[in-house]
Amino acid sequence: MSDKQPLNSSKEVDEHRRNFIGASAALAGLTVAPGVVVYGLAHAKPDSEPVSNKVRWGLLVDATKCAEGCTDCVTACHTEAHVQAGALETDPHWIRKVELKDMRTGRSESLPVMCQHCEKPPCVDVCPTGASFKRADGIVLVDRHICIGCRYCVMACPYKARSFIHETLTDQNPDIPRGKGCVEACTMCVHRVDRGQQPACVEACSKAGHNAIIFGDLNDPNSDIAKRVAGHPTSQLRADLALNPGVRYEGL
Repeated sequence: MSDKQPLNSSKEVDEHRRNFIGASAALAGLTVAPGVVVYGLAHAKPDSEPVSNKVRWGLLVDATKCAEGCTDCVTACHTEAHVQAGALETDPHWIRKVELKDMRTGRSESLPVMCQHCEKPPCVDVCPTGASFKRADGIVLVDRHICIGCRYCVMACPYKARSFIHETLTDQNPDIPRGKGCVEACTMCVHRVDRGQQPACVEACSKAGHNAIIFGDLNDPNSDIAKRVAGHPTSQLRADLALNPGVRYEGL
């Protein structure tokens, strides 16, 4: 005879679902297909060190250093994730370059836009299964095991940062599994971050000599990114929505 009690209310069902999702996400590695493993869903850097809200990972983009026409960050991101980005709006774009022009002054700026990794992400709020979630360190991700492809999060994102996979994929990076029928977006290269590395876009921008993107811990006052944010005027895209994105922009 089982000692489990039935779930008698929607509140209990929701709590049971959250506990199940939390236990699943705590797995450091989970095989989803032969040779395809999800890494680091619950750990930052050493596996013995759990993700903590003491850290808030973020990106700072200096628009004054971001060259018009340069797509090094886009190429690096899509190469890392094996994304074949096309020209259609429905094609996956984990990061895209946006050209802004002030019609009054003629001043133009070029900057990358990706998932903004909001403190209060709308994509998480509208997800009916909990597939969209935010880690304690501020990185917003999608659990493809429970994503049902409803695309509510795509509609809720004010940054148009999420894509839906319509076709079967063959060539994949085992660190970043992707699949037909699932939603995806910039992961801030969480698999690299958990190993103590820089996101691919940051690394590529640095190698090109632009140094327009800084990655680091916004909560650490001694980090380069925190010092820049504290010492220079920065802005957030759609700050009026009070989502407190983890991606900041300087020079806009």
